[in-house]
Amino acid sequence: MKFRIGLGFDLHRLGPGTHLILGGLKIPHQKSSIAHSDGDVLCHAVVDALLGAAGLGNIGERFPDTDPQYKGMSSLKFLAEASNLLSHTGFRIENIDSNILAEKPKLLAHFPAMREKISAALGIPIEKVSIKAKTMEGMGMIGTEEAIAAQAVALISFG
Repeated sequence: MKFRIGLGFDLHRLGPGTHLILGGLKIPHQKSSIAHSDGDVLCHAVVDALLGAAGLGNIGERFPDTDPQYKGMSSLKFLAEASNLLSHTGFRIENIDSNILAEKPKLLAHFPAMREKISAALGIPIEKVSIKAKTMEGMGMIGTEEAIAAQAVALISFG
């Protein structure tokens, strides 16, 4: 069996709103992501990690923000499509490790539900999905709550 690793990153500006979508979960917050789709930085980073590991491009190529069909779309659908694409090209997802970069809100209590949604969209056991979060200690665009970001690493196998 052979393995490949992919790295994903996403960042969105924040603006006035009522919630964030992270890992497919609607989390109450006084700011929302400014985005074409649902602005789920976690799912976007995971999609890029998976596509990168398989050498299948990136989220912008597969789901361009210039295409009206993706306006407001749930990023869980992007995950499901990426998983299907990997499966059809002979790859298997071994695990996902991710990190959300946000000053607020506190996210630890939401991790189990996010892991459940991501694992279901990818069609993998929940044990293969890890989520963490870090603040920026009040520094930079993320620390001042002007932006939110996520990074993800995916391990896939084939052969």
